[in-house]
Amino acid sequence: MLNIGETIEIRFHGRGGQGAVTASIILAEAAGIEGLYSQAFPEFGPERRGAPVKAYTRISKEPIRTRAPISSPDVVVVLDPSLQPSIYLQGLKSKGLVIINSKRDARSIAQELGVERVVAIDATGIALRNMGVPIVNVAMLGALVRVLEYISLDSVAKAALKILFNIKWEDNLELLLKTPSIGEKILGNIRAMVEAYKSAEVLMT
Repeated sequence: MLNIGETIEIRFHGRGGQGAVTASIILAEAAGIEGLYSQAFPEFGPERRGAPVKAYTRISKEPIRTRAPISSPDVVVVLDPSLQPSIYLQGLKSKGLVIINSKRDARSIAQELGVERVVAIDATGIALRNMGVPIVNVAMLGALVRVLEYISLDSVAKAALKILFNIKWEDNLELLLKTPSIGEKILGNIRAMVEAYKSAEVLMT
């Protein structure tokens, strides 16, 4: 597990239309639900579909004083594996973690990238099974929470409902999954998150 210490800095990499910016916002909202300080913002303005996109989330136990872009992330979350590694590995700390949307196993990815810590998850396949569309941002958050201490799946689910659907959910995740009246589209997102959490392959050396 990754203990946030004072602050943890997470950089999301994807392409316009994949939801990287939204993922960063959901994560920051989930941190707030947990009583932590957080901030989220994109590097550039509105996403252009298909163009590379970066977004940032900081989570801290103390008030966050900076809004500078994250140049040395603790974690990079890669929504699109077709991005060049030189893009998403830039500045990654020596013990930094790569969370990547890929069908490949974590060890082979780690060897190829020259990193020690990888979480591999077939987020595209999970999104297609649960939602019928290859929008992977919520699934990637499930994989991230698998290794991120202090942020629970319940909090991410509540944050996703608020940010994506403007729904305030007060009960727990288990009850949410048993509430079909909330709608299949919404439940598809939450099921994708849960499946990614359970099936992510974690390599933490």
